[in-house]
Amino acid sequence: MSSQPPSSIEAEFAARCDRDHARVCGDPRPPGLLRRLWLWRDERLVRQALKVAGEPGLLLDLACGAGRFWPVLAEHSNRVILASDFSQTMLDHAQSHYGAAFLRRIKTFQGSAFSIGLSANAVDCIFCLELFRHVSSVEARLTLLREFHRVSRDTVIVAVDSDSRHRQLHPPGTGQPLLSHRVEVEAEFRQAGFTVLNQQEFMPGSALWRVYVLRKRG
Repeated sequence: MSSQPPSSIEAEFAARCDRDHARVCGDPRPPGLLRRLWLWRDERLVRQALKVAGEPGLLLDLACGAGRFWPVLAEHSNRVILASDFSQTMLDHAQSHYGAAFLRRIKTFQGSAFSIGLSANAVDCIFCLELFRHVSSVEARLTLLREFHRVSRDTVIVAVDSDSRHRQLHPPGTGQPLLSHRVEVEAEFRQAGFTVLNQQEFMPGSALWRVYVLRKRG
């Protein structure tokens, strides 16, 4: 994956999100208990991350997909939300889930997370929970982080796989050192000009992922 261009990474991620969302939309049954608990925990993590980030007034939801987190992001009535996705089809579909009054709070645009079509320091906070977690290339993650540093004037919220989950999804090649994914990614945060304000595990002691709130330096 390290040799993939950003457009290929985003196209694969968008296709995966489209399949997953189509499967959920096509299932007429209400969510089971496990999925409801999963969604509740996700939303609780997002609320806590936004609180640590200072309840940003102007937020950019990158690789927003079907707008899964829009209701949580919009809980503060004075928050303006920009939402961008690589897939215009997904953006159009996302808007079909919400009413016109709600959508007046959301300004969508199609684009790449690797080259955001906004000026420097354009938003208070960048929220990129899913795409960042699925990028395994160090080079690609640094490209994302540097673009986040350019566009956010203050904070960034991302998710990172745990060490065990990362090794399961991306096993190292023969002879490669088994580095801690957490240590590696936190070093990338510093290299891109961020400090870690807070981190939360999806579940304490779980082997899934953690959510980071980063603050821009300089």
